[in-house]
Amino acid sequence: MAVTWTISTLERNTDDGVVVAHWQAIDSETVGEVEHTGSSYGACGFTPDSDADGYTAYADITEAQAIGWVKADVDADAVEAGIAQQIADSKAPAITAGVPW
Repeated sequence: MAVTWTISTLERNTDDGVVVAHWQAIDSETVGEVEHTGSSYGACGFTPDSDADGYTAYADITEAQAIGWVKADVDADAVEAGIAQQIADSKAPAITAGVPW
């Protein structure tokens, strides 16, 4: 299993700085013919400073760079652990539904 992080969209101000990154992290595991998935999504806010060292203009931002910003802003390990737990819960649910007949 490997969690895949993506950026769905970036919001930017008119000065060309990114102010919000909308992200999703997803993973899945197939057991037999059943696919078990887990995911998380959210948004991170930023305060761009075009005078700061390392500033990247909007046109030059890569998805990998934006994902790095998101992972630095959220607890990426906790997000990935939560996704793994969703998959584990799907494979061995604590509650099931049905009827005995």
